[in-house]
Amino acid sequence: MKNIMNTISYNKYLIFLVLVSFLISCRKGNNPAVITNTEVLPEDIAELRADQVKLAGIELGAVGLHSMGNILKVNGTVSVAPQNLATVCMPLGGFIKSTNLLPGNSVGKGQTLAVIENQEFVDIQQNYLEAKNKLTYAKAEFDRHTDLFKDDVYSEKNVQQVTVEYRNLTAMVKSLEQKLMLIGIRPELLTEDNISSTVNLVSPIKGFLKTVNVNIGKYVSPTDVLFEIVNSDNLFLELTLFEKDADKVAKGQHIKFFINNETEEHEALITEAGRSVRADRTIVVYGSVISSCKNIMPGMYVNAFIKESEHEATTLPSEAIVSFDDKDYIFAFEKEKEEAGNPFTEYRMIEVKKGISTSDFTEIIVPDGFNISTAKIVIKGAYNILSAKKNAGEMAC
Repeated sequence: MKNIMNTISYNKYLIFLVLVSFLISCRKGNNPAVITNTEVLPEDIAELRADQVKLAGIELGAVGLHSMGNILKVNGTVSVAPQNLATVCMPLGGFIKSTNLLPGNSVGKGQTLAVIENQEFVDIQQNYLEAKNKLTYAKAEFDRHTDLFKDDVYSEKNVQQVTVEYRNLTAMVKSLEQKLMLIGIRPELLTEDNISSTVNLVSPIKGFLKTVNVNIGKYVSPTDVLFEIVNSDNLFLELTLFEKDADKVAKGQHIKFFINNETEEHEALITEAGRSVRADRTIVVYGSVISSCKNIMPGMYVNAFIKESEHEATTLPSEAIVSFDDKDYIFAFEKEKEEAGNPFTEYRMIEVKKGISTSDFTEIIVPDGFNISTAKIVIKGAYNILSAKKNAGEMAC
């Protein structure tokens, strides 16, 4: 029993020593007068000492007015207009006699892509020259019979026979002229002295060769695609939008886009907005590339930004707005004061609503009664004030 009593007394003694030590440490570490006069700051006020203001890099500014337009982010591809994409075939087929082009080569309009050889080319030229010569004789006979008919020398039947023959030969010559032009031979330059079994296959447009499907000695049929040529001077964008954004785009709006994760910015102009919704609930918007883009090619993937119609808005630099507990705030200069010989600055925390944002500025909607014309807003260092506000123990006096 005596041991138990001694243990209880010893424990009480230890507790007493701990309490005394705690009180002594509190008095040594804190000024009793300061603790007694601790200032209780309002919930929306943060204060910093002069050295903290300097360390935080606080800068003040004013709410500004800027023309703001919402940015619509979309994806798409680079395309080429049908008139700037050519598929080259040989209408009558033949054997490839020569070619010296590779994919990626630039070609001009009318440049020879390959030389094609075919005996049928000779037959067409021969038939044309024969029909042309017969037509010359038939024309003379037609004129002669017509004049004699007027003088009642020839009967109407004879005139009709000559007329039919003349018209048939005229149709034959015109038909053969079209065949010659189809294979690239100019009829007006063809004579008995320049009949050839080869023709030059020429480019219908200027551009670069996307596809080359020929080699020397290969036989090609009329349906074979020999070359594909792309003119990249007039490219356009094919952008995909969700149907909910259909009313946000219109002809004439500007587009900024990037390719291959490059930092170089390119520009385009909407030329046509989609007029129908596809099965995946999207629409297609077409834009013509208006800037000079040396690295852009058909088929490339693009990230595009479409700017909606602008309006004037109250804005601040984006870094002036801080987020806390799913709300957005700005800090406004409240006052300067002095406590215990030390200068302090108070900042008021004001909840705002964010609107449209750009890379530099963000639209804000301030509460009623807030005078934006006289307020001094923290435009740099706002996050440092927020951190100090969260760690209020460091700022309490």
